[in-house]
Amino acid sequence: MNADDDPSETTPSAVTKWDPGLTERVMGWIRPVTKGYHRSEVHGLEHFPPGGALVVGNHSGGLFAMDVPVFATGFYERFGYDRPVYTLSHDIIFTGPTANFFRKTGFIPANHENADEALRSGGVVVVFPGGDYDVYRPTAAEGTIDFGGRTGYVRAAVNAGVPIVPMVSIGGQEAQLFLSRGEWLAKAVRLDKLLRVKILPISFGFPFGLSAVVPVNVPLPTKIVTRALPPIDVVAEFGENPDVDEVDAHVRHVMQRALDELARARRLPVLG
Repeated sequence: MNADDDPSETTPSAVTKWDPGLTERVMGWIRPVTKGYHRSEVHGLEHFPPGGALVVGNHSGGLFAMDVPVFATGFYERFGYDRPVYTLSHDIIFTGPTANFFRKTGFIPANHENADEALRSGGVVVVFPGGDYDVYRPTAAEGTIDFGGRTGYVRAAVNAGVPIVPMVSIGGQEAQLFLSRGEWLAKAVRLDKLLRVKILPISFGFPFGLSAVVPVNVPLPTKIVTRALPPIDVVAEFGENPDVDEVDAHVRHVMQRALDELARARRLPVLG
């Protein structure tokens, strides 16, 4: 490469690797799982804004979290494949032979640069601020919105000039019985030092019973219901220089209220 060459013109970004054709085929493959096995429903998309949007969700289901497949299936069914759905993801999924598959279907490494580029390009970016802390929350706390104090998503939305779309899901955390995040266990076996992993979750499920990630239990066919809430224009509601903690508290409040409503409408665990 010559000194005058612009690397951005020769090196594709994570965002430009999205393949709408492959994504459409994948949606066809996973629809029997989301619609059949999990009887999923996605509500509230009539409120969804045009252009770039940051979807902020609670994360459920442990190793087999279905939040993204359920939302993406509903989103693409309604809006087609002209606007990509990106998911900010841990670097670990971009290692090994499946890395390129994930990149082409909208998963991008979770950093501010990728989020900003995806949002400014008009894409829909899904983020789960609670990450693994949220997805492995104990069953006793399954109805609680808890991001573990992480608020970076607010600044990402403000910097890109896009609305936040809160999204809540119920049912995923019923796929097995989550007993503990296992933070003490991760520290004991030094996973926090070796892999930057702070939890080693302990759960009980089918067919192996007690599990600390392995052996891998099969998720129960729990009914998953997802609701996209009306968009929040952060600058319009909180000013040009918003208090990040205030915005985060508001987002979690509207999400908690919506999750409580879904819980009241749910008759039985797993069955929905």
